[in-house]
Amino acid sequence: MAVRLLILKPLLSGSILGQCCRARRPLLPQAFSRKPQFKVSAAKMASTEAETNRNSSKAKAIDSHLHIWASPQEAADMYPFFPGQEPSLPGHLDFLLQCMEEASVDGALIVQPINHKFDHSLVTSVLKKHPTKFVGCCLANPAEDGTGVKQLEDLILKDGYGAVRFNPYLWPSGQQMTNEVGKAMFCRAGKLGVPVGFMCMKGLNLHIKEIKELCMEFPSTVVLLDHLAFCKPPTNDEEKLAFSELLKLSRFSQVYVKISALFRVSRMPFPYQDLVPILSEVVSSFGANRVMWGSSRMRL
Repeated sequence: MAVRLLILKPLLSGSILGQCCRARRPLLPQAFSRKPQFKVSAAKMASTEAETNRNSSKAKAIDSHLHIWASPQEAADMYPFFPGQEPSLPGHLDFLLQCMEEASVDGALIVQPINHKFDHSLVTSVLKKHPTKFVGCCLANPAEDGTGVKQLEDLILKDGYGAVRFNPYLWPSGQQMTNEVGKAMFCRAGKLGVPVGFMCMKGLNLHIKEIKELCMEFPSTVVLLDHLAFCKPPTNDEEKLAFSELLKLSRFSQVYVKISALFRVSRMPFPYQDLVPILSEVVSSFGANRVMWGSSRMRL
């Protein structure tokens, strides 16, 4: 997986958003005709089997979402955990590689774990060791001073990350992903050709307005909705509305859905039979080319 670096002009003075790029006027969803273009990414890695077969005699299994964290020894020596985020399960590289081999998984998008928060040194080291096996998804830092925009650029341009994750619960209290910093990072991701993943752990209904606004204002930025946007099989009107909003996002051609972390959205044990109807609706609405599989855990 060759990573193509893009040449950027230095940031200009002025507001953070102005430094990043000039915001465009919102466009109507039906006006979107531009096909999303981004470098090595989860969406590209998780393309359909037919497309993969054109490039290889054997279809490859790519996990679009998993995490890795330090072993106890690594945490003590080089890669400390963020205070209060020490994991209870093993997640070191050797264990991941063993699990991938046992499950016949060929490659994966490694999403920066909350265990190390904004310290990407561990994941970066893994990407350098296995540049053709893994692509990294960094964690956006929405600090009010705007330093996260430069961090984002460095992780993509210098360290080769191919995606970025927006965790709305890391934004300063009372602020949304559509604030100046959020728009600057979202816009810059699009300019750099990498997708933005949204983790709506507390419910899509809390963040749907922000996601729509960002999609309309920056239609060239590709969007990944992690874990079915945390939409469980609906059992009440609120859940039905959230799932309906997920399906409506299909009108934005830049939006992709990860069928990942099924254990988080199902109300049943494996094999999560209650998800069959909603998965069918998601594929029908978005199309198979905009849906991808991911485990979101070490036990693939």
